Amino acid sequence: MIIRTPKRLHLGLIDPTGSLGRRFGSIGVALEGGYEIKVLPTDKLEVKAEGEDVETIKKAIERMNSAFGTGTGYLVEVRKGIPRHVGLGSTTQLSLAVGVAIAKLNNLSVPIEKLAQVLGRGKNSGAGIYSFAYGGFVLDGGVKERIPPLILREDFPKEWAFLVVIPETKPGLDEKEEKPIMEGPFGDVGVAMEISHRLLLGLLPALKERNVKAFGENLSAIQKLVGRHFSEFQGGEFREDVGLILDWLEKKTYGTGQSSWGPAVYGLILKAKFQRLSAEITDYLREHGIKARVELGLPRNRGAEIVSENAFLERLIREVAR
Repeated sequence: MIIRTPKRLHLGLIDPTGSLGRRFGSIGVALEGGYEIKVLPTDKLEVKAEGEDVETIKKAIERMNSAFGTGTGYLVEVRKGIPRHVGLGSTTQLSLAVGVAIAKLNNLSVPIEKLAQVLGRGKNSGAGIYSFAYGGFVLDGGVKERIPPLILREDFPKEWAFLVVIPETKPGLDEKEEKPIMEGPFGDVGVAMEISHRLLLGLLPALKERNVKAFGENLSAIQKLVGRHFSEFQGGEFREDVGLILDWLEKKTYGTGQSSWGPAVYGLILKAKFQRLSAEITDYLREHGIKARVELGLPRNRGAEIVSENAFLERLIREVAR
């Protein structure tokens, strides 16, 4: 069985203060180019992966076995991955991919929210969960004892895209590092109210009306407000080491932001302009001595794909024959 996932941009958390009894509330969008993994039942556990992916896979298998008695005899091979701790949701996408594969192989029908809970996901944000399940633009209703509920899921315009820049700098916080921050309330209620206002009467109407300029303006405003929640933990509205990149993106794109703890940053663009903008920012980065990867973030309006090995091979044979 082969699973292909999205990756996701995290567009912000609304209210980490929990002032209304629910904490966080997250905004995200799914992009093409996530994980591709192969999972097969075997006599023993075999993991073909690198770095932290190995531990994430083993932990997912253990949690599935503990909850559903699915055993630990699987071959899991990571054929394509998401960079770890750069802000693109690698842990959630890989964990859910393994969990879904094991559930399918054992003929289990498990709602995505239950699966996420078993796998220890969704403690702070549902953006990764619902990007995995449905793709597109997603908004959740915040954490209150269990997985945050999905409030809205909307197709993201195919003509829009993101210019994603991942500098070679200090990685974002991992789950252990962020835990003491996220466990207790922090942030500003007034800021949460401003974010909510911008979201309801700015960002969402612009998305519905396919107004890229208005969407970008509200996205930038929301990202700066979110940064005020987190300024004491990252040294300002955004990480200091991505400041020069954001300066360029603010001038050249419709809207900008930092995904989660970064260092990935992004600018909203029209897909047709990517080649020109990519060349321009590559020159800019070189002039400032910044080493970074520049990617086209294509919106993905579908969730993870599940195909059997046979179906995959049959399609490949048909394509070669054509």
